[in-house]
Amino acid sequence: QVQLVESGGGLVQAGGSLRLSCAASGRTFSSYHMGWLRQAPGKEREFVAAISGNGMSTYYADSVKGRFTMSRDNAKNTMYLQMNSLKPEDTAVYYCAVRSGGVLRPRETVWNYWGQGTQVTVSS
Repeated sequence: QVQLVESGGGLVQAGGSLRLSCAASGRTFSSYHMGWLRQAPGKEREFVAAISGNGMSTYYADSVKGRFTMSRDNAKNTMYLQMNSLKPEDTAVYYCAVRSGGVLRPRETVWNYWGQGTQVTVSS
């Protein structure tokens, strides 16, 4: 099984930047789909970004497109989310996730393994 450990969350002013990291333990996941999702208080968890296991496809939620960039480093079993031009609406707990099979779809919400979540707070 896969364990995911997130880091990089914190407090930032609107317009600022933050970079989240998610490291996977154990088995190399070069072929795994990887994704980021977030959940704000009182709201449903929503898709943020994902990249396919073969690296051919990358998807972003409309709300973050042009501001967030997802990447992966297979040699380090790590995924990243670079967040720029942050807005108060981006405030949420951010989760990384992976899935070992199937076809990755836009706005994918089906994942096998999840990180513990990291809080991102954007002040006005």
